[in-house]
Amino acid sequence: MSSDLQRTMGLRERKKAKTIAAVQMHALRLFRELGYQATTVEQIAEAAEISPSTFFRYFSTKEDVLVKDNYDPLIIAAFENQPSHLSPLQAVRNAMISEIGNLSADELAMVSERNQLMMTVPELRAATLNNMFQTMHMISEMVAKRVGRNPDDIAVRTFSGAILGVFTSVMLSFADNPDADFAGMLEEALNKLEAGLPL
Repeated sequence: MSSDLQRTMGLRERKKAKTIAAVQMHALRLFRELGYQATTVEQIAEAAEISPSTFFRYFSTKEDVLVKDNYDPLIIAAFENQPSHLSPLQAVRNAMISEIGNLSADELAMVSERNQLMMTVPELRAATLNNMFQTMHMISEMVAKRVGRNPDDIAVRTFSGAILGVFTSVMLSFADNPDADFAGMLEEALNKLEAGLPL
């Protein structure tokens, strides 16, 4: 691939990410003002100055506007850059914590608000569960590649499920305590997993 094509694709991806973030920001504002159920896709699109058809180019449903994010590719890249001597769990922990650490205060506030809605609105919980299965598959694929196993291997899937369980518990705690240190809670929880979950 030529450097010009790579640059064009990079610009396209950045523009897409910027549009997604803007739509999510307007959606969150409308959900605050009108309530989640009362807000329509048309209202979100109008606030973001895009057409409803453009909205559906980025999000398949209204729920998707909160569940979808652009963090997975960043976490995968951070994971792949972890030193080879680290265990898979250490590599996952470092990748997640480093990417959370890269978020601005505004991005963290948006993550907190999205998380509170996803954990408290029944329709969003269902959509979040479906998204978690996709995240589990992503973790399985990146870990399997690192350890030279199949993503469908029961040991790899169990590992991914444990990571996802930890992440879910942290999301629930963060929804109850939105002013807490999300990265700190996640690191502590993953450290407990690495230590064998002592109680």
